[in-house]
Formats: sequence, structure tokens, C-alpha cells
Amino acid sequence: MESVWDYPRPPRLERSTARITVVHAGVTLVDSDRCWRVLETSHPPVYYVPWDDIAPGTLEPAHSRSFCEFKGTAGYWDLVAGGTRVADAAWSYARPSPAYAELAGAVAFYPSRVDECRVDGEVVRPQEGDFYGGWITADIAGPFKGGPGTLGW
Repeated sequence: MESVWDYPRPPRLERSTARITVVHAGVTLVDSDRCWRVLETSHPPVYYVPWDDIAPGTLEPAHSRSFCEFKGTAGYWDLVAGGTRVADAAWSYARPSPAYAELAGAVAFYPSRVDECRVDGEVVRPQEGDFYGGWITADIAGPFKGGPGTLGW
């Protein structure tokens, strides 16, 4: 069992060989075991998928941007699959800060904005609040930042 309270701040970036899948509207968007995991105090892990492991033509650039004090400026992606469009379903760092340089060319998906995300076959529960985009599995213990009343932690 991993406690998110044992994760570091600033966040740790680590390779993951877990099988990551993302499905929406009947389309498998991701099936990869070459991902990165970002672990930060009070947050469930976020998985970043190599661009080459994302189904071609399913992501289109969005206009949204955000800033992370550790990783830098994120750009967002709209998901287009199975006749649907989901705004800002994923994000990436085109030019991350040096400590997170390996994230260039990788994309993270919000589990709450797609039909299903899995880690080694286990269905992920989305992190509450939809701000951080964490992936909660049975081996991750909270409490988790993100829900009502927790943003000031």
C-alpha cells in the first residue's frame, strides 16, 4: 500500500512499467507499458503516456493553459473519439522544467473525462475535484487533496 502522504514535494518523476489503458466511446486511446508516474504529497499518481502510444488522430490542441510551479506551463488537448469531443481531456508539457524534462512528448489524461482508465487491469477511480487528475487504485491510500475543502492543505 502506498500512502500519498509518503510522496515527496517537489514531486518525484519515475518510470512505470504498469500496463496503462485509456478507453473512450469504444476507442482504445492508450495501451502502454512505457509511461511515467508523477508522485506528489497528498495526490494520487498521475500517469504520463508517450505520444507514440496514443491512438493517432484522437487528440487535438485545445486553447487552455495552466502553470505548475514544478513542471512549468501545460497545454491541453481535446479528445476526439467515437463521434465525441471532450474538451481539455488531457494535458502535456511541451517544454517542462529541467527536473521533469522526460515529460516532454508525454500526455496525461483526466480519468474523470474518459470512460475508463486502467492500471494493470484495475479500473481507476478519478481523484475528486478534477483539478489534479490523479489516478486512484486499490493500492493508493489517502486522504487525497482535491475535494471540497481540501484545496488549502
